[in-house]
Amino acid sequence: MDQKPQEIKTIFADPSALGLFGLAMVTLVASSQKLGWTEGLSMVIPWALFLGGFAQLFACIGDAKRNNVFGTTAFGGYALFWFGVAFSWLVKLGFFGEKLTAAADSRQLGFAFVGYLIFTFFMTILATETNKVLFFIFLLIDFLFIGLSLSSFGIMEEFTHKLAAWSEFAIALLSFYGSAASVFNGHLGKVFLPVGKPFGILRK
Repeated sequence: MDQKPQEIKTIFADPSALGLFGLAMVTLVASSQKLGWTEGLSMVIPWALFLGGFAQLFACIGDAKRNNVFGTTAFGGYALFWFGVAFSWLVKLGFFGEKLTAAADSRQLGFAFVGYLIFTFFMTILATETNKVLFFIFLLIDFLFIGLSLSSFGIMEEFTHKLAAWSEFAIALLSFYGSAASVFNGHLGKVFLPVGKPFGILRK
């Protein structure tokens, strides 16, 4: 007798809590430097690599297994951003040698920020169909990249640097909340920390 093929469904845990925690940690540490509360980049780099980079990369892989295109793209895109930024800082600090540092043009980093502003803009539109906490995180990331882009090109440098710094600090606080909500709500099986319903604009 022929047997019908059986489908085996593998359930993966939601990786959002880890990804948002990584985002929260790296933006908290990085914003402390931008705001002048701490000095230098040397102790920011490890957090950029491991929390900004690897934690969000793990979340990206987890979302890929769940067939979540939005989460995969978001966490993967920003993980690679932090890897790129960390290596840019290493170049700036002379880790790869004086010749590479001398040849560095900070405006190229500015163009990278512009590229990520474009990426974040369309991801913000899509975030309207996730939840309100994620939407406002993306909106703050928009302001972060506006500030970083303009300050990199020396446009209203003092104001745009502060815009980037405070936006980044706000991203950290909201991402901590988002991470906590993901853990609490997922672990308890109910809405313990509300994140807000999607705006429902694009799916009408």
